[in-house]
Amino acid sequence: MTFSYLWPITVLILSNVCYQVTAKKLPEQIDTFIAMVITYLIAAVISLVLYFTIGNKELTISQQLTHINWATILLGVSVVGLEVGAIFAYKAGWEISILSIAQSAVLAIILILVGYFFFKEAITADKIIGILICLVGLYFINK
Repeated sequence: MTFSYLWPITVLILSNVCYQVTAKKLPEQIDTFIAMVITYLIAAVISLVLYFTIGNKELTISQQLTHINWATILLGVSVVGLEVGAIFAYKAGWEISILSIAQSAVLAIILILVGYFFFKEAITADKIIGILICLVGLYFINK
């Protein structure tokens, strides 16, 4: 496996661990949506710095903006849903050791079906076994 294959999953895993811990530890006194405004301002600044340092500058920013489509907009809506869902789940009492596993198992099952119906990806025996393992795991996690 190459560095270009491994570094994105490493960043994803480390960021997700940091995300889950910080989402659970947000102060009760701060409104969730104010916390998200601060979060997204910081994310916007970091994204802009990364664009100017390592981003693809073959097109100008204004040219880049002409390529925005429904996916870009829905991604923004989805990110807000991820944040709000996680923060309110923790406020409702979900354990940090359970929330991510439960949502990941259900997500994996749903994405196998999305892959099959929308992207013509094969549903193999291994994937069916994986779905069954996820369901058994969810049963034991929530028992």
